[in-house]
Amino acid sequence: MAAEGENVTADSTNQGAQTATDSTKESSYTLEALQLIKDAQQQHGLRHGDFHRYRGYCSRRIKRIRKSLHFPQGNRNRVNPKKITEEVLNDARFLQLPLFCAERCWAYAMQLKSEANTEPRKRFHMMTKLKKAVVYSEELEILGNSSKCDARTKLECQAYNAWIKGSLDFEAEQWESAMEYFTKAKTIYEKLANAFSEDLQALYQQRVDEIAPNLRYCAYNIGDESALQDLQKMRIAAGEDQLSFKLDDLLSQTREKQAATQSEVTWRGRTVPVKVEAVRLFLLNMQDLKSELDSAESLDSRVSIYESILKQCIDAQQALRDALQEDAVFKAAVRGQPIEGKVSNQHYLHSYLMYIRLNTTVERNLLMVEALEQSLPENSPEEGKKITKPQDLVRLYDIIIQNLSEIPNLHGVQDTSALEAEVEASVLGYKAFRSFYIARSYASAKKWKETLALYQRALDNCKKAIAGWKQQPQTSKLKKDIQSVEVLQQQISGQMASCQAYSILDSSAAGEQSFSSPVSDKRPLEERLDEYIPEKSLTSKKAVLTRFPPDFEPIPCRPLFFDLALNHIEFPSLDDKLEQKKGAAGGLTGMVKGWLWGGGKK
Repeated sequence: MAAEGENVTADSTNQGAQTATDSTKESSYTLEALQLIKDAQQQHGLRHGDFHRYRGYCSRRIKRIRKSLHFPQGNRNRVNPKKITEEVLNDARFLQLPLFCAERCWAYAMQLKSEANTEPRKRFHMMTKLKKAVVYSEELEILGNSSKCDARTKLECQAYNAWIKGSLDFEAEQWESAMEYFTKAKTIYEKLANAFSEDLQALYQQRVDEIAPNLRYCAYNIGDESALQDLQKMRIAAGEDQLSFKLDDLLSQTREKQAATQSEVTWRGRTVPVKVEAVRLFLLNMQDLKSELDSAESLDSRVSIYESILKQCIDAQQALRDALQEDAVFKAAVRGQPIEGKVSNQHYLHSYLMYIRLNTTVERNLLMVEALEQSLPENSPEEGKKITKPQDLVRLYDIIIQNLSEIPNLHGVQDTSALEAEVEASVLGYKAFRSFYIARSYASAKKWKETLALYQRALDNCKKAIAGWKQQPQTSKLKKDIQSVEVLQQQISGQMASCQAYSILDSSAAGEQSFSSPVSDKRPLEERLDEYIPEKSLTSKKAVLTRFPPDFEPIPCRPLFFDLALNHIEFPSLDDKLEQKKGAAGGLTGMVKGWLWGGGKK
């Protein structure tokens, strides 16, 4: 990876040298600052949020540029800093030096910011690095305003300097000043976006989108109450990308100021105090979940919101678990030992967070089930979209059932019969869906007996789930669950009838062919009237009903007549009609003579 980075950097340096040559001919230099740093960030760590790797890349690139320009900062024994002035500026690569120095300081500051959650002292170091980045960005703006640079370079340097200064004031909580700098940077990038082609326009617009949440957060801190709703809308539209993580941080910082009002929580008739700050923030965030989900339009955005809630819930659980290290009952529960009596308030709060986590996981998986059902073969999925198999849905329902089964075992709620009845009915409903899709996978393998048995089990679970739900207080969610299971019952009844028909067809003499796969039989219909084989040609205009013209058939020839009376008829003598030969020799001698020599022919 390092070697690849070196090659990319070498190419960039060569491109910079070529730009310098061209710029020298035109007596003006161009620095595509935003495109340059965005490419470097994507290729060297920031795609995955690795600021340490990007900082190291900036250091190496600065060293290579100085070496190629023969502009060292001293020798091996002593440091002799040199400042870049307008007189020194004879190559476009000189503009890259303050740019990447500012980027190096900014990346170091962002790395320290991520580490400041566990080590608060590092926040002071972060502010020092941001101030140093401002010094380099001001130097870049001064060089960009030189007569040797073109108009685009001047605008790029001004926008970058305004963005760095806004970031410093933002972290220093100087909201009005930060808002002023961010507005200036946003205005310049919007003008640049309108002046170039589509590729560069998308690049500048991306920077504008990154600045917009910071502006709304500054407005909220100044006193604009509608800014929080705007941030929530941006988070819903962001989906899963780097901007969404930034918006999550801004929203969490916004709720920190409201967390003081969240001092207690009530769950299943018991009120417990909330002492851990991370738990307060999470519970406050849960209050906005419903409105965010209602505003979300696509399934992907709703799944993204659920993922964010689960992440925050895990963090809150970990913070509460650290606070409960001295609770002996909690330690025994973690080791799996049975506990007796009433659990402490903080232990009960941990059970509540676990309940939220399990329920949120179930709702997230139900959304994923809904997305997969749209890609089933009978729903005619879009072209190029992966077709869902029944086995994929079975796995999700297994996870849902497992999560629901853990709820009655939470500490502090073991004796709540109402919760157990509610969970049991829900488990039966999801078991019905699981059996239904398992049966469909068996049906695709033509295992009709197993398919019918699974359909029957799913039908029994549907009836038990509906009976259990009807005994509970009716809510909108409960009515929706009952309706979905009733629809499943109708589907199961139809599938069972089809399954029985298929099994009968497969058990017949010609039933080896699958009902779902038509065959082509060349025999005419009159020769197979007692067999049912589906064939598309019978419903077309070229149906083969009989053979025409008919085939030749062998037939018997005319009868032979035998004269049976011939042997019994005595014909009259015709001797008197025969002519007697004259001079015929008589006797034995004459007969021999006539036989040997022809009897004396004349």
